[in-house]
Formats: sequence, C-alpha cells, structure tokens
Amino acid sequence: MKKITINGKTIPCTGSKVYINNGNVFVDGKVIQECSGDINIIIDGDVNGVECNGNVEIHGNAWDIECGGSCNVKGNVTGYINASGSVTCGDVTGDIDAAGPVACGDVGGNINVGGSVMCKE
Repeated sequence: MKKITINGKTIPCTGSKVYINNGNVFVDGKVIQECSGDINIIIDGDVNGVECNGNVEIHGNAWDIECGGSCNVKGNVTGYINASGSVTCGDVTGDIDAAGPVACGDVGGNINVGGSVMCKE
C-alpha cells in the first residue's frame, strides 16, 4: 500500500497488513496512529489483510477482510470478506458474510447476507 487515511488524516506508509485494536492502528505490527471513537480507514494500494471495527475502503486489491462496518474494495479480493455492514467489491475467491447488501463480481465461495445480493452475470 502507498498510504492509509484514518478518520480523514492521511499517512504515507508501506506495508501489507492493517489491524486495528483498542484504538491503535497497526501496519505490519507497528502502531502508526492512535484513535478514539469510530475508526474509518481508506487504504490506497494493495493490502494483504484488514481487521477493523469500522468501515474500510480499499483502492486496490485485497486479501482476507474482517470489518465491523461496511467494506468497499475497488479491486478484487483473494480470500474472504466478513463485514457487519454492506459489501461492494470486484471478484472474491472465497466467501462473503455480510449483515447488509452485497454488490460484487464473481464469488468462488458462498454468500451469506442480511440484505440483497447483486453479482455480475
């Protein structure tokens, strides 16, 4: 990834895995930002995994995603997506589990949603 935006603050960084725990934002195991309240992130570039409690937007391809909010990937996902909100993405090789609606490309696994599903034909 090239940069990450956390609650409106952009931080240039390289790394491959983003993890948020107890208000700390980690990239590859190093704390890059401390936050309070809801944490929304935008990742610019490819990322190997995301775990967060809020919304995530990824401008690139991603691997396994776990998020407590909505997930918007402007690329493809290798692995799975587990989101407590809506999911918008390209192709996914694994499963999608979402509490809200899903709009996606091809899905290699199962889709379990609490809303509507729209996949490309």
